[in-house]
Amino acid sequence: MDIILSVFLPLALAIIMFSLGLGLTVADFSRVAREPKAFAIGAVAQLVLLPIVAYLTVVLFGLSGELAVGLMILSFCPGGVTSNILTRFAKGDLALSISLTGVISLVSVVSVPLLVGLAAGHFMGVDAPPVDVTALGLAMFAITAVPVILGMLVRHFVSGFAAVIETPVSHLATVLFCVVVAGALASNWSLFVANLPVLGPAVVALNVVLLAIGTGLASAGGLDRRQSSAIAIETGIQNATLGITVGSLIAEQASGLPPFSLPSGVYGITMYLVSVPFVLWRRRAAG
Repeated sequence: MDIILSVFLPLALAIIMFSLGLGLTVADFSRVAREPKAFAIGAVAQLVLLPIVAYLTVVLFGLSGELAVGLMILSFCPGGVTSNILTRFAKGDLALSISLTGVISLVSVVSVPLLVGLAAGHFMGVDAPPVDVTALGLAMFAITAVPVILGMLVRHFVSGFAAVIETPVSHLATVLFCVVVAGALASNWSLFVANLPVLGPAVVALNVVLLAIGTGLASAGGLDRRQSSAIAIETGIQNATLGITVGSLIAEQASGLPPFSLPSGVYGITMYLVSVPFVLWRRRAAG
């Protein structure tokens, strides 16, 4: 199963981020200045409230050590192409969703390595693996920021070609993601089964609470239904592939799915069980 973690995992993430870049334009970033309120609410929900809720989830469900760090890694991850697709289906504000995903994905190149180092030290103490923040940041830049930038360049300079390949690339990314999650879990099936009774409810609870918080925060901020749907989905849907990748990058073991990646692997399955009913509800409410 080493080939899944060493080849398919980085490849899947790079293609997912390239697909994200194909859907981004400079206008998506300038929109932050034009609509600061909606973006600020979404950014605070993702960058501040999400990790806080994850920390409380770790405490309430009694997670410890590597699994606790793994859940925190998931909470540090931005949304991904999936959140944009679900926002579109929910008839939410797709432009806001794309702006949040794009900006926070680039911010995560710096924020994730720093926060992962802090989380590992907090939950594991002397047993924490050495986290080279610089090396992790460079690795994340190579497999997240670079593909996003390349996708944006293709969109800008060869817009017709970008329009043709955007959907196939997105489908390819989805297939690779399924291969990664299925293969990674299969490689450590006994560990997955042993921890599912705790991890399953924990990640489902995290998902449900975050969708509710995103919706409530947006409504309290006076945003409209479309913006509320976008912020709820951006807050509640994380990039599970990135979580698995980061967990693998900091693990000391050379093969198999490390416990650091297990919460993201389980979440990659359960998030659809939670998000699809929510999305259908928001879609019906849109009329």
